[in-house]
Amino acid sequence: QVQLVESGGGLVESGGSLRLSCETSGFVFTNYIMKWYRQAPGKERELVASVGRVGRDRRYSNAVQGRFTISRDNARDRVTLQMNSLKPEDTAVYYCHADLGTGGVVYWGQGTQVTVSS
Repeated sequence: QVQLVESGGGLVESGGSLRLSCETSGFVFTNYIMKWYRQAPGKERELVASVGRVGRDRRYSNAVQGRFTISRDNARDRVTLQMNSLKPEDTAVYYCHADLGTGGVVYWGQGTQVTVSS
């Protein structure tokens, strides 16, 4: 059974930091590009960051570039998102996503709420 379980969300003041973690199981982790998406109330889900299968190809949205860092641990089938200098506009539900690539299979986590107060 495929599982992606996010943790680490919560309430933080503007300028603070949070570290999200996504524990996975049930699929071959190293075959998948891992991503973090977020969805704010009333807005579409957006891609925040992605990391390639061996952890070297990291990409970020313009909104989080320089503040967030994505990383993966292929020994533990885990992906993390370190979020620094948080802003109120970062408030959203954050989702872990596994993408086989080339239009193949994708998996989603259930999401974790991040709220940044001003």
